[in-house]
Amino acid sequence: MNAAEVFLKGDGITQAVTVVLLAMSVGSWVIILWKSWLLHRASADVTRSIAAFWQSASAQDAGVKLTAFDRSALVTPMLRATHIEASGTLAAAGDRSQQLTRVLRNALQQSLAQLQQGQVFLATVGSTAPFVGLLGTVWGIYHTLIGMTGAGQVTIDKISGPVGEALIMTAAGLAVAIPAVLAYNVLGRSIGRIEAALEGFALDLRELVVSQPHWQV
Repeated sequence: MNAAEVFLKGDGITQAVTVVLLAMSVGSWVIILWKSWLLHRASADVTRSIAAFWQSASAQDAGVKLTAFDRSALVTPMLRATHIEASGTLAAAGDRSQQLTRVLRNALQQSLAQLQQGQVFLATVGSTAPFVGLLGTVWGIYHTLIGMTGAGQVTIDKISGPVGEALIMTAAGLAVAIPAVLAYNVLGRSIGRIEAALEGFALDLRELVVSQPHWQV
């Protein structure tokens, strides 16, 4: 018996568990495919954008180049953040170095938040899907045993079939969880590499702007 037959013959709880696992699976694969494409593009954009910045003749020239190269908008916000106009407010408190640290940190956090989108969902699916499947299995076995209470003599043949059908739910939970966990780890490594590149660029950019009193983007 396949999962479809288990769903059709199951009660409301069994069907609800099946729907939840299906939703988790579809959501996971959508995020996996989307994140794979996004991080592949982001990695290339960050590498080209940083290289183009340091090869630029001026801040204005760098801004023009980043408009073309930084399609993921991960590097450009940090460059724009160096244009500080907050006189007369607490944002202008402290020296130029402190102001740059604050604005670049905020811009970096926004870029990293963009990269982290979807990771929480994958982690949640990876950690909960096996238990959702196990719930379906336990309920299926319980439902089967209750149904056999008044069936007279119970043999192994009568038990093995329904129990085997219930175990399909556990297998389905693992089938949903394993790709989500693997993708979370693989994508997390890609995010870590991009994050390291952005943090290094933010630090170098801060040092550059501090040393340029008349810096203007």
